[in-house]
Amino acid sequence: MTATETDLPPEPKGRVLIIAGSDSSGGAGIQADIKAVTVLGGYAATAITALTVQNTKGVMAVHGAPMDIVSGQIAAVLDDIGADAIKTGMLASAEVIDAVIAALDEAGAELIPLIVDPVMVASSGARLIGEDAVEALKKKLVRRAMLVTPNVPEAEALTGVKVEDVDGQREAGEALLKLGARAALIKGGHLDGPQVIDVLVTRNGMRIFSRPRIKTRHTHGTGCTLASAIAALVAQGAPLDRAVEEAGDYLHEAIRRAPGFGSGAGPVHHGWPLDMEAEAEAPSGPLAAGLAGLAGLAGSVPDKDA
Repeated sequence: MTATETDLPPEPKGRVLIIAGSDSSGGAGIQADIKAVTVLGGYAATAITALTVQNTKGVMAVHGAPMDIVSGQIAAVLDDIGADAIKTGMLASAEVIDAVIAALDEAGAELIPLIVDPVMVASSGARLIGEDAVEALKKKLVRRAMLVTPNVPEAEALTGVKVEDVDGQREAGEALLKLGARAALIKGGHLDGPQVIDVLVTRNGMRIFSRPRIKTRHTHGTGCTLASAIAALVAQGAPLDRAVEEAGDYLHEAIRRAPGFGSGAGPVHHGWPLDMEAEAEAPSGPLAAGLAGLAGLAGSVPDKDA
């Protein structure tokens, strides 16, 4: 490599460091994150913050990882593989949030885009984090984020704003920007209506994304999946608003094609793009590039039902 080449800024390579909990059912957490990042053309590395015992019916147990193990995983990945985006998910206590922040600072990761999914409650309704973690998210992690992706209950917990419509989503997003986030995506899945409306609030204004509501109980891991899909696209160089739009389209189709597993809140179909080579239309942008690569592999991958 020449001296001139070393002086150039690095090209995004699609590397995403995911800092989150493990889900034994495979529908949410690290497992969902890896699937979403990979199918969209990225490379997923992980730092596991907690082990959960769960399935589609609920969460039976949560076991937090030791702080030195959490920090060590982050350091090991960033010291060697590196990252073009970082996504955080379940951070169950203020202690683990402090450990994550310290590890990122130690690694000099301040300029890497950070997507914060402030996971608080599982799809089954089980509470996953303590009040100390909510305060730490508000005061310490949100201000570092390129994007925060709360659902309605999470947005209300972080901002104190009552979210009942688009105006409430906008107000909550603006409150998160005042806490230091560069952008906030207030997801509208918990609100009533025939359309699911997500509101992206940035320092340049507001953008609304509206999609038909799918009547289904299979929504386990949708928040994890969306945030990781956004991170995968950002890590490949997509502008934030485009990444949010394309990740939302990916998730909508994943919900529509949910495999129907489990008797409770079942998982979505993270791998649906593997089927796209048989269809006439494909999305554009980084998502299309990821699908093109997958189409080339289709001949060597066993049928998903085999």
